[in-house]
Amino acid sequence: MKNIKNTILATIITALVLTGSLVSFAQRTSLSAAPSVTKPVEYNAAVKSAVKEAAKNPVVNENNFLVVKPLAVVANPSAYLGKQVKFRASFDKFSTLGLDYKPAFRDSQKYISFLIKRDDVTDHTIPLSEMKIFIKRDYAEKFIDLDSGDIIEVYGKVFSDALTDAWVDVEKLVIISKNSKDKSKKA
Repeated sequence: MKNIKNTILATIITALVLTGSLVSFAQRTSLSAAPSVTKPVEYNAAVKSAVKEAAKNPVVNENNFLVVKPLAVVANPSAYLGKQVKFRASFDKFSTLGLDYKPAFRDSQKYISFLIKRDDVTDHTIPLSEMKIFIKRDYAEKFIDLDSGDIIEVYGKVFSDALTDAWVDVEKLVIISKNSKDKSKKA
């Protein structure tokens, strides 16, 4: 009886050892067959600089933009909601108008707004404040030399009609002509 118990015990131990070896072997093989984890691609400084510059100079397919008059957009902003629009206007000034307003939020840390002049008033300078136009600050840095009266072309998307105003994100800004100033005045 003792021999039978020893034989059964030896068989069970052998089976357990073999099973453990097989499981260990299977785990090792499946791990070695698993794909290796790759490191994230590291770009050199030139590539990083090019990517940053491309973000500052957006490429816009001009065929997708609806050519509009700013006053038409202001008259019915909900009709243009979600649409890409293109218009020419007379630049007035950079501003903070509309920034950080919750229903049409644009963060004042990342954006700046600007005003254009109403084109239906010729004898006074009146900004078209019913149109909130936002541009990313890093892109706006290219246009710090804009002066009141410069003619610009704005490519943008009407993203909100909050307060029944038109809220536009600028995708591209082009200076069409600079306002000629009287340079004979010197201090």
